[in-house]
Amino acid sequence: MRRLISAVAALFTVLTALVVAVPAQADTQICEQYGTTTIGGRYVVMNNRWGTSAQQCINVTGTGFSITSQQGTGNTSGAPVSYPAVYLGCHYANCSPGTNLPIRVSDIASATSSIGYSFVSGATYDAAYDIWLDPAPRTDGVNQQEIMIWFNRQGSIQPIGSVVGNATIGGRTWEVWRGGNGTNAVVSYVAPSPIASWSFSVLDFINDVKNRGAITSSWYLTSIQAGFEPWIGGTGLAVTSFAAAVNGGGGTTTPPPSQTVACRVTYGTNVWGGGFTANVTVANTGTAAINGWALGFTLPSGQAITSSWNATLSGTGGAVTARNIAWNGSIPAGGSTSFGFQGTYGGSFARPAGFTLNGSTCAAAIAAAIAVA
Repeated sequence: MRRLISAVAALFTVLTALVVAVPAQADTQICEQYGTTTIGGRYVVMNNRWGTSAQQCINVTGTGFSITSQQGTGNTSGAPVSYPAVYLGCHYANCSPGTNLPIRVSDIASATSSIGYSFVSGATYDAAYDIWLDPAPRTDGVNQQEIMIWFNRQGSIQPIGSVVGNATIGGRTWEVWRGGNGTNAVVSYVAPSPIASWSFSVLDFINDVKNRGAITSSWYLTSIQAGFEPWIGGTGLAVTSFAAAVNGGGGTTTPPPSQTVACRVTYGTNVWGGGFTANVTVANTGTAAINGWALGFTLPSGQAITSSWNATLSGTGGAVTARNIAWNGSIPAGGSTSFGFQGTYGGSFARPAGFTLNGSTCAAAIAAAIAVA
């Protein structure tokens, strides 16, 4: 019995050692110029080395990222070399998982965020928090209005434009700059001293820009981003934490809960062994135009999307959301728009059980019989 107890104890010790020895999940390393990944099932992290051909690499953690290599050198009287950042929303047709952006400004009840930064010395950079807005529910390309919040700046750099005054927002005083870069307008808020962490209302900054006449309530918030703009150096700069949430229901243009979008979805497929294409037509059967749409559906088990067209898709399997792109965001009453995707499947093929458009359940139809090659 004593030998048996000793043997069991020894086995338990070995098993415990094995469990303890299992390594933690590795961080993601990105050196590709526009490489991205997702964190927390909610945000996108991008390397975004747009202004230099020199190497830049970031290490992405579960809560943010750090710059591990930045070899580019920018002109301090010109533009930075990159903007590695984490974001909520849609940026150049890449939307964060499950986002409700773009959303009309008048429909925002609250937009809050928190950010944690880690700074370094000896580099030239700004710690930039970007808020993007556009007259249309844009998911790709450049938006017309950029709001920049400079949490910190090091070196002889300055925002676009010139100083137009000061503002008190979120209990802090900011130096306000206003200008444009030839592509979009920019309003910048510069902190007088570094801010390493802060929880605040994004909507407060949006409202200040609106009060300056730069945007109106009919514009759309498309993305919220936090990162760094390095000019020289920057290795070691890090976003240690990021969170953002935008809640609708804030304006008179928001339909009451009893009012729903009327819609019909026609789902046509062509299926062959292991693969398929789907053509999806979204019809507005209501009496008012739909400005900005998000179609939700769930792919049956075993199906995965490999490519798509005429829409931006969040998710490749399971729960999927298809959002309009810049030119097909408005569906007039009685009108329709279409998009499609290609995918793979295992086992027997099936269609999604149902569809929701901007949260409202749509009637569904089958466009054509399934053709199996």
